[in-house]
Amino acid sequence: MNSPDILLSGRGLCVDYGLGEDAVHAVVDADLELRRGEVLGLAGESGSGKSTLAYAITRLLRPPGVITAGSAYFGSSVNLLSAGQRELRGLRWNEIAVVLQSSMNALNPVLSIGTQFSDVLRAHRPDMSRADRRARSGQLLEMVGIPADRLSSYPHELSGGMRQRVMIATALALDPSVVIMDEPTTALDVVTQREILEELMTLRDRLGFAVLFISHDLSLLAEIADSIAVMYAGRLVERAGASAVFRAPRHPYSLGLLSSFPALHGPRVAMEGIPGSPPDLRNMPSGCPFHPRCGYAFDRCRSDPPPPLLDLDASTRAAACWLQDGRGAVPAELALTAGAVAVPADSGGLA
Repeated sequence: MNSPDILLSGRGLCVDYGLGEDAVHAVVDADLELRRGEVLGLAGESGSGKSTLAYAITRLLRPPGVITAGSAYFGSSVNLLSAGQRELRGLRWNEIAVVLQSSMNALNPVLSIGTQFSDVLRAHRPDMSRADRRARSGQLLEMVGIPADRLSSYPHELSGGMRQRVMIATALALDPSVVIMDEPTTALDVVTQREILEELMTLRDRLGFAVLFISHDLSLLAEIADSIAVMYAGRLVERAGASAVFRAPRHPYSLGLLSSFPALHGPRVAMEGIPGSPPDLRNMPSGCPFHPRCGYAFDRCRSDPPPPLLDLDASTRAAACWLQDGRGAVPAELALTAGAVAVPADSGGLA
């Protein structure tokens, strides 16, 4: 049973695409917990399994995705993996809502914004009158900074930032406890991204919902998240508070992600990045999946997979790396204290 403070959890989750010997293991033995009122960032390169893990926990995974092991719960008692369609329908939008990555594809281009709001409300609040649905739709638009008179507009008449705000408003229509945001600002310019994120954090503070925020940008997550989980090749490789991951990463992959964006001030330095490319999930390397790209790899990394998320010190920090098993010296840049900074403090997106 989960703690009452945990709203959404997955333990030991494994997800395959396809069946039999040709199945691709997209998520392997993943544990994730989202607490009430928390913003949890899920970070990693494209194809690392972030969206697959989030959609598996919430039973939104589409075929040919198959959950092959593990458990997923909403709250302390609702088993999401064994729940029937009627129970899941009661949870979706009412308790768990999603803001998809591409708002233009998510919105119906031939229906007005007001009609799309009304469809959601009519499906989940059948007793609500037409006038009440219209009033609620106007409130939702105004809540995200768009005038209510734009309810008659169609998606193509709105800017990209406005369409994304409409998606956020739709997700909040039924006052959910959990909102999953799948890279909601990726296609937007930095000014619009900043406005939407500030609006989102204001709404979170006001309404009290928890957020699972999926992004490849660790600097962005360091601003808005309370804690961060980092994924690589379908495995969770680090989990800690947002400031701890940003300022003192424990896994070489997290350090590589942080080193992949430039400082805005200070001397010009060559960008390091992460050499190579993520592995082919159909032909994974032996040992640690990251070792072919890791500058710290040694013999054990090439032969033995690291145990999932070794607990580090007395905090909630954990990392899946043999360098952190306590048997040998840890490179200085992977042993920083919370007061240090792994990358320049005025870099990228950290304000």
